[in-house]
Amino acid sequence: MNVSTNVPWLEADFTEELKFFSKAASFDVIHKHSEDGSTFSDFVSVNGKEYSFSAEKTFSGEIEHKRFLRRYAKLALYRAVADYTGEKQTWGALTGIRPVKYAYSIGSDWRDEMKNEMFVEDRKLDMIADIIEQQKGIYGMHAGECDLFIGIPFCPSRCMYCSFISNEIGKEKRVAEYCDSLVKEINAAKPLIKKLRSVYMGGGTPVSLPPEQLEKILSAIGDPKVEYTVEAGRPDCINESVLTMLNSHGVTRICINPQSFNEKTLRLIGRKHTPQDIIEKYALARKFGFDVNMDLIAGLPGENFEDFKHSVDTAVELEPENITVHTLSIKRGSKLAELTERLDRGDVEKMIDYSVEKLESASYSPYYMYRQKYMAGNLENTGYTKAGKACIYNVDVMEEIADNLACGANGVSKRLLKGGEVIERYGAPKDIKTYIEKIDKIIEEKYDFFK
Repeated sequence: MNVSTNVPWLEADFTEELKFFSKAASFDVIHKHSEDGSTFSDFVSVNGKEYSFSAEKTFSGEIEHKRFLRRYAKLALYRAVADYTGEKQTWGALTGIRPVKYAYSIGSDWRDEMKNEMFVEDRKLDMIADIIEQQKGIYGMHAGECDLFIGIPFCPSRCMYCSFISNEIGKEKRVAEYCDSLVKEINAAKPLIKKLRSVYMGGGTPVSLPPEQLEKILSAIGDPKVEYTVEAGRPDCINESVLTMLNSHGVTRICINPQSFNEKTLRLIGRKHTPQDIIEKYALARKFGFDVNMDLIAGLPGENFEDFKHSVDTAVELEPENITVHTLSIKRGSKLAELTERLDRGDVEKMIDYSVEKLESASYSPYYMYRQKYMAGNLENTGYTKAGKACIYNVDVMEEIADNLACGANGVSKRLLKGGEVIERYGAPKDIKTYIEKIDKIIEEKYDFFK
């Protein structure tokens, strides 16, 4: 593949977009952008076949100008390559990670614009419409309100698709120091919260912590009397004493994430549990009255359509409040990325289509969605909920409608300004050693960030 453009900062976007076409390796693409007043012109040549496109737009500032330039240049590229190859993508020229937020930003004409200008297929537009309906009562700009995220970067083992900054709990020597620093940050952060919307403790696998360390962190958070989610995640870390502890501290929702209900797959991806373990720990969690979120992944190594169908069917039979269906993404830093560069569409689109049909027929509705780079089939991750059981934290994070105060290594806090038009971010150090050594400075900087 050879890509050249007179807008150098677009080259990476173009390269990523082209990779979703099956003949990408043979492409020789030339792009030239020009402007005449409010007229944008984009010339695209694909292996010598020439295309020209233009659009009219006025701008309120440089940020809007750059956003429009990127959007319509990528659209011009997509239209040219789709015509040249005869291939179409499910999401058309839309490559952003938050399709629903994008629809909200357009306004009441979002469907027409995404269909006619971005070439998104009707079935995906229908899903966005369903999500907007499910988000009623949650969606809206919540000025002065905040979600609290607590990051626990430890797991019992590392899955081959994972790129998170996490460490195997049995090999990490600074767990106690990390937890002490995290407790210190939580106590310093709580006065910064004016009105709390939800709490989410993620990772990693928080329940992989030694019980005394988990207790210490839960005590620092207190009983917030709001939606309170903890990623219990791995069934090999769930037991009655852990669930009792979570329940006593006001946790209302836990995540039990099988990813697959096929034993051969669990072994291959690095899980140390069986499908039966998932079912047994799920039944145990039910005794405590938690709402339960479950994650499944379409496109896992070695899985075919029937394997994935079995996982979806099993999850539906268990009836958790939320089921999120992820499309496998090859993330930098994961073991999977060392084995392959790009996942073929293959059966993955069929898997996703089946999950939509099965979940909706079982009275689950989509309520949030996001997309990632390097996803199989250029598809999406979608969270489904039973009526009235949507996870507030997931909606807030995906649509960016409330501040987010993140504590812990690699935590990224967000502050919404100008009605959400501007989002400021503060990122903590990624590695545990630096986080511990700089905790006082992190607390000081975060105070300045939110004050």
